[in-house]
Amino acid sequence: SSTMSFSEAEVQSARGAWEKMYVDAEDNGTAVLVRMFTEHPDTKSYFAHFKGMGSAEEMKQSDQVRGHGKRVFTAINDMVQHLDNTEAFLGIVNPLGQKHATQLKIDPKNFRIICDIILQLMEEKFGGDCKASFEKVTNEICTHLNNVYKEAGW
Repeated sequence: SSTMSFSEAEVQSARGAWEKMYVDAEDNGTAVLVRMFTEHPDTKSYFAHFKGMGSAEEMKQSDQVRGHGKRVFTAINDMVQHLDNTEAFLGIVNPLGQKHATQLKIDPKNFRIICDIILQLMEEKFGGDCKASFEKVTNEICTHLNNVYKEAGW
């Protein structure tokens, strides 16, 4: 269904967990992308300017990788602020999904990959409780993005 069902407690703990990551949005966003490009090298093919980068070190220094990492984290942050308002949440997710489906033609499985890496990083840095309280959010994000893709005829 398109309505989200987060309890007040779930919203608060998800926001608390996310806040820890978002404090270092650029560094953590970069770490997530570098891990994705390293563990799933095919994902680099979507980014013309990242394709030639071999080493994780080179990627970490790249302004483009850093910039995109920050953008990813900013978008998620906007979603996290609206977990208690489905309409506002979808107002962020829908255009993002549309753009990735129709203009950028990004395979939607990559959203799950990125979300899983965010959860891994959360667990490594802040422990299992932190990860657990954010898991439902990543599931919602991926579900709604996949819905946008279906509507776009993906």
